[in-house]
Amino acid sequence: MKICRYIYGLSVFSLSAIFFSCEKELDFEYHDISPLTVIEGAVTQDGASVRITHTTPMDEPMNRVAVTDARVTVLDITDGTLSELVPDKSGNFIGDQPGVAGHHYRLSVAYDGNEYSATSAMLPSVSISAMEFQWIKMPYDYVAVLQVSFSDDPAVNGDCYWVRVYRNGEAYMWSVIDDVLAVNGQIDEVMMTSRKDLSEEEDDTALRDGDIVSVKVTPVSREIHDYLEAISNGTSNGPQIFSGDFCLGYFLAASVAEASVVFHPDELTEYK
Repeated sequence: MKICRYIYGLSVFSLSAIFFSCEKELDFEYHDISPLTVIEGAVTQDGASVRITHTTPMDEPMNRVAVTDARVTVLDITDGTLSELVPDKSGNFIGDQPGVAGHHYRLSVAYDGNEYSATSAMLPSVSISAMEFQWIKMPYDYVAVLQVSFSDDPAVNGDCYWVRVYRNGEAYMWSVIDDVLAVNGQIDEVMMTSRKDLSEEEDDTALRDGDIVSVKVTPVSREIHDYLEAISNGTSNGPQIFSGDFCLGYFLAASVAEASVVFHPDELTEYK
């Protein structure tokens, strides 16, 4: 299991949180070479979103300017529907055609004389059965532990999941896991979050009474699992997702399950 905070610098490029719907992102920087194209794309039950940027040399400020003069299409390979995405005011290419579980999709991008494409099968959504906080006693303080329980098909081995947590709508932390943790068709993912003594906790990670904590659980392919694990380690760019001309990034067709809870520290019991 790999648990990562959204708010830190690593090594390669900007992986947009929650498929571009949150303000805070994972910050990556690339070594001093010519900028590379970065494509971050997703198809969900709510539609498609693709962001195109460039890598940034390590000695320069992060470049968050989005490319908006590309041609971006998503093909539903299963039924033949082709959608052309258009940039919104934030620079993301958007399409409102919802993804369908079981269908295969191809993202194609034409930009600056180059062609990029990637395919992904859309896996069915999981069911989140529980989401709760408890205190766990650590040598230095009590820490709020978030447990998220969701379904896993016991008949299939090797299923992978991306678990993303948000605090008041902003990216907070994430983990990438597989079904080695499953018991009787259920996975219980446990994440350590905020200390009880907020005077010793960073503002970026502190949870306060009344905060709305949300989780999104996304089934992903083994390739995407390995990609997320690699960039979280900061040691490589992960598997090459796109074919055609060379670029960085990912394309993911995913059914997303969501749940939320309000954080009330005075109501938490101790984790056993």
